[in-house]
Parts: sequence; C-alpha cells; structure tokens
Amino acid sequence: MAEDREAPDGTAVGVGNSVSGGGFHAPVVQTGTLNGGLHTYYGQQPPSGLPPVADWPRLDAADPIAFGVRRTRRIGDEPPLPPYVVRDSDAVLGERVRTAAGSGGLVLVTGEPLSGKSRTAWAAMLTNLPGTTRLLAPAAGTDLRGLPAVLRGRGENRCVIWLDELEGHLGEHGLTPALLAELVRLGVPVIATMNDTAYKANRFGGHARARMLAAVDTVELGREWKTDELERLSGEYEDDRLNDAFGGCEDGSIAAYLAVGPELWDEWWWDRRPNAHPHGHLLVRVAMDLAKSGTLGTPIPSSLLREACVLYEQEAAQAAGETFEDALAWASAVRHGVTGMLVPGEQPDTWRAFPSLPRDAVYRPDTLGVPLGLWVHALEAVRGHPDLRSLVVECAEEELTGIADGRPEVGLVLGRLHEAVGQGRYAEEWFRHSADAGGIEAAGIVGRSLADRGDVVAAISYLERAAEAGNADAQTDLVVVLASRAGFWLTKLAESGNEAGQRVATELRALMYPPPDNVKA
Repeated sequence: MAEDREAPDGTAVGVGNSVSGGGFHAPVVQTGTLNGGLHTYYGQQPPSGLPPVADWPRLDAADPIAFGVRRTRRIGDEPPLPPYVVRDSDAVLGERVRTAAGSGGLVLVTGEPLSGKSRTAWAAMLTNLPGTTRLLAPAAGTDLRGLPAVLRGRGENRCVIWLDELEGHLGEHGLTPALLAELVRLGVPVIATMNDTAYKANRFGGHARARMLAAVDTVELGREWKTDELERLSGEYEDDRLNDAFGGCEDGSIAAYLAVGPELWDEWWWDRRPNAHPHGHLLVRVAMDLAKSGTLGTPIPSSLLREACVLYEQEAAQAAGETFEDALAWASAVRHGVTGMLVPGEQPDTWRAFPSLPRDAVYRPDTLGVPLGLWVHALEAVRGHPDLRSLVVECAEEELTGIADGRPEVGLVLGRLHEAVGQGRYAEEWFRHSADAGGIEAAGIVGRSLADRGDVVAAISYLERAAEAGNADAQTDLVVVLASRAGFWLTKLAESGNEAGQRVATELRALMYPPPDNVKA
C-alpha cells in the first residue's frame, strides 16, 4: 500500500504511486504505465430529479390556482378567478419582469399576508412574458441544484422559474447566490413572492441568503388598496365577486376579502357537524342572517345573538353541547392572520359577520332562509338608525311577500315591521291580510283598529273571531264594543216613543248599569 506524507503547505501527498504516458480527463484516467495502487474518487453530481424543459407547462396554459394564487368564491359558471384589477405597482413590476426576461435575475414581490402578491406577480408574468414560455414551479423544498443542467437542454424554449413563498425555496439545496448567478448567466428569470415576516427573517443577517436578498429591489404590495386602485375596481366589471368586494369590503383590503372569504365559508359550513362547533356555526349564521335582513354591518350585541339562536330549533338542539362562550371564541378566532368569522364591533361585546359571508350566502343554493321571527330582531338591532330600519322593512317585503298567501304569521310579521317604523297604512293592510288568512292575533288588531275608527259593525266580526279563540285582549275589546253598541240601540229604543220599547230599554239599562249598593232606588 502506498504511504502518504505531508507537504510543506500541510496537504497530503501520495508517495509510491505514479502515472506516465497518459493524462487525466475528469474522473477518467488514460495512462500508459501505472505504478502502485489505484484509488479513484468521484465528486458527487448534483441530483437531477427535475423534469426536462419540454415537460414544463406553457405559461398561458398553466393554472395559477395550482401554483399558489388563492382561489375566490365561485358560484355556477363563474370563471375560477375574477378579472385582474391593475395595482399601482404593476408598471414597476412589469419593467423588472421584462428586464429579467432578457438578462435573468430575481424579481421579488413582498407584502402582508393576503395582500395579493401571488395574483399580482402571476399577472406580471402573463402580461410581460410570451405565453409560450415554459414554466417551472417546484414545490417547497425541491432540490434545485440540478436546475442549470436541465436548463442547458432547453433548446429554443424560453423559461421562467416561479417560486411562490420564496422562503420555502431557500437553503443549500434551493435558491442560493451561486444558483441565482448561474440563472442570470443563462438568462432565465425567477419570479418570486414573500410575505413581510418571512422577508425580514431572511433578509437581515450575515448568512448567504441575506446577501442574495440584499441585492434585489423588492416590489412591495400593501393589503389596503390605494385610492386609484379602488377607483379602477369600481369600474364596470361583469363579475359579481369584484362588485361585491367593492361594495362589501369596509377597510380596503380587497385581495384579503376575495381570498379569505371562501376559506371562512368552507370552515363555517364544515363545522356545522355535531362533533365540531355547531353552536359557533349557529352564532355565525345568526349574524349572517341579520346582515342579510338589512342590518348590513351593524354590530350586534352578543346577548341578541344568544337570544336569536332559539329561533333555529333544529340547529339550537344540536348546539346544546357547546357553551355560548366556547362558540363565540371559535367564531371570533382570527384565521389566516386576517379576520374571524365574527368581527368585533366598536362597542364592547358586539359582533358582526365578516362581510363576504352574508354576501356569499345570497348566491349559495344550499343555504336556508331567514327564520320569520328574526326580522323583528333585525329591526331591534338597528334601533336609532332610521335608514337601516326602513331597509330592514324593505328586505322583509322582498323576502316574504311571495310566501304570504295562506300564511297568517307572515302577514302578522310584516304588519308589525311596518307599524314599528310608522307606516300605519301598510301595517293595517298586512294585519288585515293576516286576519283574513285566519290569523287570530291579527284579527284582534284589525278589530280594535276598526272600532277605534267607529266602524263597529266591521270590528265585531274580527273581534269575535279572536275572542272565541281565547285572545284575552280581543275579549275585552269585544265587551267594550258590544256594550257601546248596546247603549247606542238602547238610546234609540228609548227615544222611539214606543211604550213597549221604552219599557224594555229601561229594564235593560237597569240590568246593564245597576245603581251602586249605597244608592237607594
């Protein structure tokens, strides 16, 4: 066996082996004469688990949702994503994408969670790169060391590397300064996104990835849209999702509104199960139904939410195993770093549904209608807001008019609502509609109203029906009306001049109006 010795510089030098008459060619040795033992050492080749460029999808055929763009609500035949609304940063971003397409390099979009980073970066690729560009979108943690070798076999294909949530692609086997330099040499752009927290964690410090990120000018997106962006959103779009976002998003976080809504809905709908959070599900439904009833974004006291739950008999029975406190904690817990299903109001212990939930419920065929008794609670929730109270009544009219025939309870509720906002004529019409459909309570109301106006004959028929059904108020009113009517005819009879009639009138008056015990006849 050959012995080694140490050279003056400290390196090991093999002794006893020699090669003559040949040459070295990487790991291959061509030799005429080889003396001594033979040791062959191979350097580790970068793994090449990446598909060839020919198998990469074309950019214009790639599914953005499959590669990280968050889905939005989709009802019926709506396209998977709404039209893209231009952001103020698009001009700068587009210029950087075009520059990287020509000379390679990293284009990085940063921002808060759900600020629209992925959709904006994807739109920049589609707008500024040819649709025939081949796209590689590796999963987080994919070994990228073999990427240059794959790209050298790309032929005439133009390529782009998509690294959504870049923090998952950093490290010694991911995007390193050396790999990025090689991609620049090959003229291949890298389009990436990163949330602010991850960017700060990787940008600052003495490590290699910090130096790589320091060399990149980021394009920053804010979660709250700017005035010009909102004006563009308010344009004519044939898409209900964008129109709803413009009308329903209260803080300007349009991308978050569009992205988080489906997640909240799916979780809410899933947790209706008895072994999940049925009480929390019910609280959110009450808040949603109140918003659908015209209260809009009015915060609802938790006491009203609790009280209204009993109107949902089946759901309330399933919810009995979960305490109100646990249900409220679940419903208001913040999801995705953005919002809960229930959003706290300005006043303590008040809540409202996240705006997209009641709006989405309007389009969902699997959601149930508003319980009839909730309309009165809705009116109570907006006490002190005349415009909203009128809106609640309008919503009730629109929702209930079509089902009022033959249902006295519907007419009674509509009458109560109109009465509460001072619309007496409409209230009376609905009370009479209810009474004529067999409503007992409404019959007593109509009878009393007619009697107050002096229409005693018409009042008696309504009051008698209610009184016979056991309505105590109607019984009292009926006695008063009948006594008054009897007094009227007794007077007529006494004034008639007919002796027999006068005698009967006198007897009846004595019977109906006996003198007090302390008064002698």
